[in-house]
Amino acid sequence: MPVQPGAPGLTDYPLDTDGRRSSAALGRAVVADALRPVDPAAAAAAEREPDWRRGYLRHFRALLEAGLSADGAAGYTIAEAGLTSLHARMRYVRTDGEFTLAQALLAVPERPYDTVEVKGSAAPERELTLPYRGAELRGDALTRTLDDWVAAGVVEQSCAAAVREVAANPDWLDLSDLRMALLGAAAEMGPLRALLGWGATVLAVDLPRPDLWERISAVAAGSAGRLSAPVADGGTPGADLGAEPSRVAQWLLGFDGPLVLGNYGYAPGSAYPRLATAVDALAVHIRQQRPDTALAVLATPTDVYAVPAEAVEQSRARFAARGRRARVTGAFSGGRLLFPNYPQPVEPGINDSLVPQQGPNYALAKRIHRWRATVARRDGTVSFAVAPPARTRSVTNNRLLAAAYTGAHLFGVEVFEPDTASKLMAVLLVHQLRKPRAADAAAWRDEAVAAAHGGLWRTAYHPRTALPLAAVRGFL
Repeated sequence: MPVQPGAPGLTDYPLDTDGRRSSAALGRAVVADALRPVDPAAAAAAEREPDWRRGYLRHFRALLEAGLSADGAAGYTIAEAGLTSLHARMRYVRTDGEFTLAQALLAVPERPYDTVEVKGSAAPERELTLPYRGAELRGDALTRTLDDWVAAGVVEQSCAAAVREVAANPDWLDLSDLRMALLGAAAEMGPLRALLGWGATVLAVDLPRPDLWERISAVAAGSAGRLSAPVADGGTPGADLGAEPSRVAQWLLGFDGPLVLGNYGYAPGSAYPRLATAVDALAVHIRQQRPDTALAVLATPTDVYAVPAEAVEQSRARFAARGRRARVTGAFSGGRLLFPNYPQPVEPGINDSLVPQQGPNYALAKRIHRWRATVARRDGTVSFAVAPPARTRSVTNNRLLAAAYTGAHLFGVEVFEPDTASKLMAVLLVHQLRKPRAADAAAWRDEAVAAAHGGLWRTAYHPRTALPLAAVRGFL
């Protein structure tokens, strides 16, 4: 559900000193503001970065490193400062001026959305199954696969434990007590199909594009659930959050019962931070009106995370056991290829899986999601989990990433098919809704729970120094 730039009524970037609207200037300023309360020197370095498009990687790593101070509590300070900076800078543009997104959300819409409903007729699924490599895993087969993933370092033990617990409590799959609002309902990694299969009521928000709604409606009609969608003036289901945030908010708040607000939208390039900001402002507004609203966020595996000692130990053992060819390649590359994931046995380790090809706009949007989850977890229920790398359309459209994902298995990284990844993350969503946990004193530890990183945390090599070789193998 992208947000289009430059038209009246849409979120846009603030003007820089040259009178241009620049996503790079926004990213540089927000990262610096987030770092400033904890690490002024790192903040100054971000502000001075001359080439944000190429230099952003070290500053996003600094956000994680600075968050480990004060026993991890600094992560909360950084999240709050980053979000405050973001909302102070971004604007909602109208023909009569520019406004903050909070102001835009308080505006009374001229016309409310109508609602269209699709009700499925299938029986709800009450046994947990997981599609994987052409099979539907259940029971012992599911348990064995989870054990294999843990042994291979594909998921954390807490992820496998959460899936097992949901399988042991099939009544948790009955979500009739909740309203599941999905922003970006058609997203490949979103839980739409799984939730409707379990009989949930889904409030679906995505752009008013007929092709999207044909797919969404077909899924709903063949399910056990009930789907409601806003209908715009032209009669096509859908809503543009960037254009009409208050109208979307009014529609969501018109449904009774506890609400779960899921953030699954994606937009390419500079549109992604705009979309992330619009979604974040909506989440704040909805929780102000309905404090019991739960938030659901998917975290990308291609980011920087603090990881537990067990992940560091397994990675370092794999690096020590690497073969002769890998040793020679690393030595002759001068450290540019097959560098160790964790050069030192520290706790927590820092896994830097940022991918330059995804760019600073992608990194900023995903960090906005993480920051909101961090802040909201202290006073409410938040479902947050690191998702595995998956062969989604946004990945396969990037030729280099697609090739790297094809060759990733050579370095102990499993790339999931979207149907497996989305169902797995839906199961983790159910677990976190049915068994919410209090926020940890260290923000990084919450992010490590139930991570399904595909092996990036436990591979022997720093991902950016293995990516080129994986891509070569993928191209071949």
